[in-house]
Amino acid sequence: MPESPQSPVLSDQLLAAARAIGAVLDGQSLSEALESIPAALRPAAQALSFHAMRRLGHARAVRERLVPRRPPERLAEALILLGLSLLEASLRQGEGAGQPPGTPLYHEHTLVHQLVEAAATDRRTRPAKGLINAVLRRYGRERTALTGELARRPDAVWNHPDWWIAAVREAWPDDWRTILAAADQPPPMVLRANARRIGRDALRARLAEAGLATRPAGEDGLILDTPRPARDIPGYAEGWWSVQDPSAQRAAPLLPVRDGMRVLDACAAPGGKTAHLLERHTLRLTALDSDARRLERVGENLRRLGLESPDVTLRCADAARPEDWWDGRPYDAILADVPCTASGVVRRHPDIRWLRREDDLARTAALQARILDALWPLLAPGGHLLYATCSIFPQEGEAQVRAFLDRHPGTLRLAAPGHILPGGPDSGDGFFYALLRKPS
Repeated sequence: MPESPQSPVLSDQLLAAARAIGAVLDGQSLSEALESIPAALRPAAQALSFHAMRRLGHARAVRERLVPRRPPERLAEALILLGLSLLEASLRQGEGAGQPPGTPLYHEHTLVHQLVEAAATDRRTRPAKGLINAVLRRYGRERTALTGELARRPDAVWNHPDWWIAAVREAWPDDWRTILAAADQPPPMVLRANARRIGRDALRARLAEAGLATRPAGEDGLILDTPRPARDIPGYAEGWWSVQDPSAQRAAPLLPVRDGMRVLDACAAPGGKTAHLLERHTLRLTALDSDARRLERVGENLRRLGLESPDVTLRCADAARPEDWWDGRPYDAILADVPCTASGVVRRHPDIRWLRREDDLARTAALQARILDALWPLLAPGGHLLYATCSIFPQEGEAQVRAFLDRHPGTLRLAAPGHILPGGPDSGDGFFYALLRKPS
């Protein structure tokens, strides 16, 4: 990772990333942890910590092999895990093994020296300088032998918790390896053209004029050949586009709506699907979310895209408790993009796999069932409900919908993709869609 003269020194970048990693090890999301990193260090800290999360299973297994007792200071452990993940990538590259685009690569001596320097700058990790140096240099010497030994540990091979690997393998016996491998690849950056402002072909031409090569994805999407910060892409301030994965872009076209309809987007934040619906149709739409802070982002996105309207209402409330917010008038269509384990978006949020616990799956499935049963009475006879989750687990997708149909006989299930599995570099995130029509 080359540095410009203005870049923070590598040791500061490594320490910032280790602080974010330490926060994840303590149960905080990586997104939240990165918000506390100084702005000048945040891009590097994000790249480094994302890489470490994608290789955490292997790094932990190596650390446990070389240092059976976990270092008492969490930040020291995070520096070791970060160093092991980076050293593994650099050594593999030196052996001619390819790495995903954007993988941070350093010379072994430089990396070890800078990690020790990073430890020296924080009083909590200063006593661990010798340990960090010894562990990383020992790994450099013994990597080949350790690789063979750790090949028997699924968490070290696939960089997911054992329970997650078992769940994916049971659900998708023919595809589990592809699914797990895809989670360790950086996702493509995909834009969705705002049809209210610019057509996709016109947007593609504007981006080409700025030297940004793209290729189409879905009805409204463009995949950037080279990801870059959103604010650096032409048309951001003008609201020409939004960043949205191709799988998520399928929601708005799937929900059968017409201009003038009364529509509910339940669990709407951060608002990508809300905006897409409003770009395609003029609707009387309510965007509902229980998180006030995330709901603010919906409003910010709608303002940037020029989609604010007196007919668009943002409401902070619990979708599972309509008695607190519903005005009694039925909706013509409902988008229920319900909370889930987010197992389908692990490549975008690589910390998710390490933050989830095995019993979370049952809890989220129970919450989804409550939301579905609460929203169904709000739908007008003959109306449509699109059930969506960014999950690859059947308990949150196919099994959830089948149980709902058993509880609500007479409901018609219409054509929709069902489970979408992540795969190649241009594939969308893991998702599930089911389109349901209420009896007239």
